[in-house]
Amino acid sequence: MTRTQDAGVKRPDPAEMSGIKQRAAILSVVATLLLTAAKGVAAVFSGSLALLTDALQGLIDIGSTLFTWFAVRAADKPADEEHHYGHGKVEALAALVETAILFTLAGAILWEAGSRLWSGKIETVLVTPLVIGVILFSMVVDAVRWRSLRKVAATTGSEALAAEAIHFSADFVGSALVLAGLIATWFGVAHADTIAAFAIAAFMAYSAYRLGRRTIDTLLDAAPEGLSDRLRAAARTVSGVVGVEWLKVRPAGGRIHGEIGILVSRTLPLDRVVAIKDALIARLKEIESEAEITVTANPIQVDDETALERVLLIALKLRIPVHHVTVHTIGDKLSVSLDMEVEARLPLSEAHEIATRLEAAIRAEFGGETEVETHIEPMETGTPPSHNAAWDTVEDIGKALAGEAATLGGPVHDIHSVRVRQTANGLVVNYHCRVDPALDVAAVHAAVDAIERAVRIARPQVCRLVSHAEPSHAAALQV
Repeated sequence: MTRTQDAGVKRPDPAEMSGIKQRAAILSVVATLLLTAAKGVAAVFSGSLALLTDALQGLIDIGSTLFTWFAVRAADKPADEEHHYGHGKVEALAALVETAILFTLAGAILWEAGSRLWSGKIETVLVTPLVIGVILFSMVVDAVRWRSLRKVAATTGSEALAAEAIHFSADFVGSALVLAGLIATWFGVAHADTIAAFAIAAFMAYSAYRLGRRTIDTLLDAAPEGLSDRLRAAARTVSGVVGVEWLKVRPAGGRIHGEIGILVSRTLPLDRVVAIKDALIARLKEIESEAEITVTANPIQVDDETALERVLLIALKLRIPVHHVTVHTIGDKLSVSLDMEVEARLPLSEAHEIATRLEAAIRAEFGGETEVETHIEPMETGTPPSHNAAWDTVEDIGKALAGEAATLGGPVHDIHSVRVRQTANGLVVNYHCRVDPALDVAAVHAAVDAIERAVRIARPQVCRLVSHAEPSHAAALQV
């Protein structure tokens, strides 16, 4: 399968990565030129088919390394209007060409070696210290190139350089087989050189098969082995992700491109969904740092979604402001009541149409037998002017609030921060009070409502009271 980034390997930035890949490709070209020339001279002097095979392979290496260099440069080009995912597949194409070259060369060598073995002709091979020295030097250079290119390929994710590394591993084994054939020839083993050439071709074909299989996987967008499972498992650990609906990943130019579809609660606001997507992308990069994955979030009804949340979501989708939503079960059917706000100057006929649309959507969600009652209220769309009331009015309202709290004998006490504003519709009163923090919200709300009803009866000019309940100081200190 396609190679993935080695564990613990930190890749450089794209510009630095491009420079590393191009320097490695250029050095490979220079080394191939020098080695091919040396092997060619040694093959002519020795008459060795195995060494000549190795030299011919070097000639092809020159072409393949040059092609690799051009492919690496082309693959580093950024995405454009015609190549939305960049040019990374050029490297896979270079690896595929190298595979074809290896197979072609292996076939030619196998044909020549087979012909010699079939005819029984014994070639004269001259083994000299110069020939042995060239082969040993070649093995050292190939070993260094093999190791260095593997390291660079792992760091940069380059398919082309990984193909070159495999190519030079074949060169190293080929030189070792040439050396073994020459030593056997020195000791008088018949056809040793031809057998060595045969073995070189066989190993070359095997290397080409491995390289071709991996390259074809890349070109066919085969997902790296095990990566999909790791990404899915990581996605499920992100808070807010209900499930993973689908995942598609493919390698290209040492990077992983893909798309993932996740399920989120349909009651979440848009900014929360965006935050979940950002957290998911960060988590996926922890698993595959070079991943470029697009996230699609699809809403879903979760099992613990309440009827109230479902009603609020329906109103939100229709862009209809609602409040005071109550949901009750009456026998085997549901009863929903709510206040709906519309523009104050809107004709009743149009407001009623909006209410009808909202009610129909609620019945469609819960069933046709659902009872829905909608109270239509005017909505203040602007910011009407107001001013602070006179101090004696503020003092009078404050005393009224404190007096009613004491008269009712409820849990509300310490009325403070009383503010009174004069508006066109009457007085708007805001105040703070203290309550035992152990009480539940429902009990506190009932106590505050009782005070406010009494004040509004005694002070008809008050059109609205807004209270803010705080925990008592003494109770808070004990906690």
